[in-house]
Formats: sequence, C-alpha cells, structure tokens
Amino acid sequence: MVGNMKPDVKSKKARRQKKMTLEDMYNNQYDFDDEDDDSDWEPVQKPAAVVKWFCVNCTMVNLGDDSHCDICGEHKESGILKHGYFASPFLKEAGLSQNELEVKERYKDPCSQISESGKFTAVGFDERMLLHSEVEMKSHPHPERPDRLRAITASLATAGIFPGRCFPISAREITEEELHMVHSLEHIQSVELTSQLLASYFTPDTYANEHSARAARLAAGLCADLASEILSGHAKNGFALVRPPGHHAGIRQAMGFCLHNNAAVAALAAQGVGAKRVLIVDWDVHHGNGTQEIFDGSKTVLYISLHRHEGGKFYPGTGAAHEVGSMGAEGYCVNVPWSRGGVGDNDYLFAFQHVVLPIASAFSPDFIIISAGFDAARGDPLGCCDVTPSGFAQMTHALNALSGGKLLVILEGGYNLRSISSSATAVIKVLLGESPGCEAENVVPSKSGLLTVMEVLKIQMKFWPTLEPILLKLNLQWGTYALPNRIVCLRSQRTGPMHGTYSRLDHDTVLAMPSSLHLLNVPYCQEKQKKKRQRAGVPVWWQWGRKRWLYHLLSGDLHVRLKGV
Repeated sequence: MVGNMKPDVKSKKARRQKKMTLEDMYNNQYDFDDEDDDSDWEPVQKPAAVVKWFCVNCTMVNLGDDSHCDICGEHKESGILKHGYFASPFLKEAGLSQNELEVKERYKDPCSQISESGKFTAVGFDERMLLHSEVEMKSHPHPERPDRLRAITASLATAGIFPGRCFPISAREITEEELHMVHSLEHIQSVELTSQLLASYFTPDTYANEHSARAARLAAGLCADLASEILSGHAKNGFALVRPPGHHAGIRQAMGFCLHNNAAVAALAAQGVGAKRVLIVDWDVHHGNGTQEIFDGSKTVLYISLHRHEGGKFYPGTGAAHEVGSMGAEGYCVNVPWSRGGVGDNDYLFAFQHVVLPIASAFSPDFIIISAGFDAARGDPLGCCDVTPSGFAQMTHALNALSGGKLLVILEGGYNLRSISSSATAVIKVLLGESPGCEAENVVPSKSGLLTVMEVLKIQMKFWPTLEPILLKLNLQWGTYALPNRIVCLRSQRTGPMHGTYSRLDHDTVLAMPSSLHLLNVPYCQEKQKKKRQRAGVPVWWQWGRKRWLYHLLSGDLHVRLKGV
C-alpha cells in the first residue's frame, strides 16, 4: 500500500530547492516554481494617485477630481486671491476707482477731519498685521491667515465703503503698561520673545513668527484708540479690522489663534475715558474664554456670549450656561451655549430678543463692544453653523440702538473668505446707517435653540428679574414644545398606515408657530387625564405595570388609531 502512494509534491519541491546553489539560480538551470502554483498570479497594480488640493477660500483639503470644494463650494481654480498672497489690499486692480484712491490719499491722516463732526464710521486697519502668518506649512494651510483681511478689504473697496465712506485711523502699538492692565507680565514677555524667533508656537494651533508680536500690539492699539475716538465724539462708531484675534487670550496664556485680548483692551480703554458700564457681546462660534476670565469678577463689564458648546465637547469647552461670574459679580457673565451645530439666523435672533437685549437694556451700557467672529457664518469650515450676512446685520442693528449708538465691532474669527467678507460688509453697512432689511418680529427657533434659551433664562432670571416674565411667556407659548421627545400631530401630515398621524420633533427640527400645530394635550394634567381615558378598555394587568411593553408592541398603535387620536 505504501508503494502505491503518490509522491509528496511539496516535499519533492523542497528537496530540489535545497540542492540549488546560487550559481544554479543565476544560470536558471532549475525550475524555480511549478506551473500550477502560478495559476493565480497577477501583475502588481500600481495604486492610483490620490488627487489632493486645498481650497483657497476655506483652506480645507479636498480629495478626488471634483472641481469645487466639498465644504464651501469654491471652484478649484478660484481667483479670489488673484493678486497674490502678499499683495496689498489697496491695489487699484482690486476694485478701487481713481476717485477712491484720491479719497484714500486725502484722508491718510484723517483724525482732524473726523473730529470736526463725529458723524463718521472709523475703521482700524494696518497692513503690517498681514505679516503675521504661519512660517512652517503643516498638513494644510492654517485657517487664520492674512488672506482674511485681504478678502474683507477687497470687499469693502469694491462696495466703495473703505476707503470712501469710512475713514481709517492712524495705527499705533499698544504700550506694555496698557497691556499689563489685562495680561500678566509673563504673558506679555512670552509674546514679545517671539520677535526673536523665525517660528514658534504657544499651542499646537497658535503660531507666531518674528512679526507676530508687533501685529498683536498694533491690533490692540487700534482697538484701544477706536474706543477712545468713539467715546470722545470724534467718531460715530467703528470697526476694528485686526488680526491676530483676541477673545481666547486669557490673563496668562495665548491660545486659539489669539495673542492679546483686543476686546478687553478696548473695554478698559473705554472706561479710561469715562465709560462706567461696558457691554461685550461675543457672537463668535467659539466661547471667548479669555474675555470671560479677565472680567469674571467685574460688575462694570457685562459679558454675553453666544457660541457652540455641545456640552463642553466643542472648543474650548468652556461657556456653559451655569457659568455666570464669581466674586460677587454673578450675573455679569451670560452664556448662551448651543447644543449642536447648524445654528442659524432664527436661533440667534430668538436669543437676542429674549436674552441679550433684555439684559443689555437692564444693564444700560455706556459703550458696546462686539467680538465679531464670523465663523458662525454659513460655509465656515470650523464653525459649521448657518448664520447669514443678514443675520449679523440684524444683530448689529439691534445693539446699535443701545448706548446712543456708541458701538465698536472687533474682528475675531471667521475662516471662509467669501463668508467673512460678505458678513463684515453687511455689518459695516449697518454702522453707516443702512437698514439691515426686514426685521422678523415672530422669530421661530429650532427646538434645540428653544431649549437653550429657556435654560439660560431659568439660570439668569435670579440675577436679572426682567427675565422672569419673559420665561413665563415662553412657557405659555412653547412650554409643551420644549419638553423632550414630545409628540405632536400635524393635521395634514400622513406618511403611513400605522404611524401616519405622528411626527416626533427632534433637536434639528424648526418648530412651527403654536397656532399651526395641534397638540395631543397642551397642559400636562390634561394629558394625564386623556391617557387614563385611553387605558379604560385595556386589560387589568396594564394598570399593574407588568407586560406593558408587550401590549404596546401588539396592539398599542392600533388602539391609538381606533381611538382617533
């Protein structure tokens, strides 16, 4: 039986290869492999090259052969920066007419012109701030880049606003004594040290180069001088077109792209020329943790922030509704923390109507500062929210009516060049006296926005009694809608035989007005009574609480449908 066994092919092959020498392999005197073993051989496929390009508008990476950015929709060959990365925003080719160039030259040092009437909107800008840029290119371009200012100034020039209808103020560098009123000496020295280095980082996302310290001093100096010019009557209002931004910079640290806190410097400068109460409204999509820290125990500066929070998961993680201030200044910090992305005009305006404006009116500020981050704008790659230029204009118009129009807008974030330029232009038009458009009186929020506003009202009404009737009114109008997982019935909506009469509101749903909805039960007590009536014909073990889930599964939907609910 052994003699009839077939030879072991694998063993035979191994013995043959063992006898081979390097010379045999070189001369190819042996068969190196069996033909059968090569039956599944395929040539090595060269991996296809992955096309990767960065959007010139929002800096986000795109993969594939798409001609438009997946994030903002900008064309791959966009000409938004056709004049080059280091081009001056005031090039004639950027849209300036000869007349506008003459106006710019005429008002090169316009302080005396402005002081004659005080009817002008002042703009703070200096091209030296464009030198602050990231030296080392990482995986993709840094979103906080000089192009942000170039895009805004180009938009203003094209609209004939600046130069033209607005007038620049001369830039100066903030002094160390002024900065020391806001920041620690160690922080100031750490920022100044970067001027001796080609490239440095405070945090992985907060860069500096040899020009960054001067750019930060210029930004803070412009904000301080704009506040002084407005309060002294030399300017009607102002817009600080500055970078690096500032609202993340705290007493002792630079973070979140921010080096010096421009809004805090402006607030103290305003108080230095006579303002007793200063209101700071921060609508940047990120919480201004630095500004909150600096004024945490102050009763003369009220800080209100509307930002994306998501339970602390969104950067920087601070700014919960229960953070109200400390050291006897409780209530002078108001946080409106959105619980999700995608928040749009309706939610912001709803919060303005029911939280921001009532508290601001009760505070009665002498001067208002807007930390205007446009990263909550539609199309921003970091904020992922949905505020339009019209929404920013409406909020500016509402605040401009307070404090006699003494308002300073300071640029913070915003990283989609088209969004930031159109939003800033819309805000400056309001400062110039133009109408923001149709004002919505009955703003309808999303469910998550409503829940956030009601949470803030419940917390802040202990410090601001004017909010109590507002919360009561909202409870009467929207109380049932604000309950989680509340089931409502739309009269004309049917999508299926069993569940056609039901529509469950989630956090992303925009609510309709109360009059257009038919609730199952509006007051909670009536709801309980109706449930008891519905259970009248059910088996007795339902009332014992046993197997209730089984009853729902087998006949719950049918029972409700037959009841005509």
